[in-house]
Amino acid sequence: MKGSLQQMNRTSDYELTIVVPIYNEEGNLASLVENLSGFMLQSPLPTCALFVNDGSTDLSRVSLSEMICNKESFFYLSLAKNSGLSAAIKAGFDNTWSKYVGYIDADLQTTPEDFNLLIPYLEEYEMVMGIRINRKDSLMKKASSKIANGFRRFMTKDGIADTGCPLKILRTDFAKRIPLFTGMHRFLPALIQLQNGRAKQVPVRHFPRIAGESKYNLKNRLVAPFIDCFAFRWMKSRYINYQIAESNTD
Repeated sequence: MKGSLQQMNRTSDYELTIVVPIYNEEGNLASLVENLSGFMLQSPLPTCALFVNDGSTDLSRVSLSEMICNKESFFYLSLAKNSGLSAAIKAGFDNTWSKYVGYIDADLQTTPEDFNLLIPYLEEYEMVMGIRINRKDSLMKKASSKIANGFRRFMTKDGIADTGCPLKILRTDFAKRIPLFTGMHRFLPALIQLQNGRAKQVPVRHFPRIAGESKYNLKNRLVAPFIDCFAFRWMKSRYINYQIAESNTD
């Protein structure tokens, strides 16, 4: 079954699939598709993009399908209802069959071009991710992010400076084994480490948001991450990591 699913999924024709969650980002879509197209032309890996529409209530779904209908290497799926960032990312991971799967936000505060800074480390690490330098965010957003990152590092011991940076590449087999829960996206490095994987951090550029609105407020930047940290600690204490030595199912 696994083999047939992989053969039917067109992302298996590529080495890297970039997952892009979309929720009410119609103002960013044209620039997003243009930037991704530019990166694909220079990427050292055959690359495609997989947009995940997370129940947008604006024209994102319609606009996106029109923009990419004639574009090779651009794919999309739509969730039945708005399910949150973690669910959108995991849906992208689960529907990807390339060797590597990347992730970037639709707001273009990071650029697809900087995936080129991560790719050289993929042979050595199971996950390579960005650290945002010279962040173009408000003082409150930067301060709350710093507090949340510090508390998460204390609770998870993952050693990651900026888990909120929306520029990551993972080995797809590791990404598919990540358990889905609310807030999962904040713990991707720690969840890779639970599988005995290694995570590498690389400085990347950061830009101001040019369209749309941030989906984050004080509650989901501070309160929710604190609660999720305790949920992660509980899961970590009960996590089972196994490897198959032999099988004739393929």
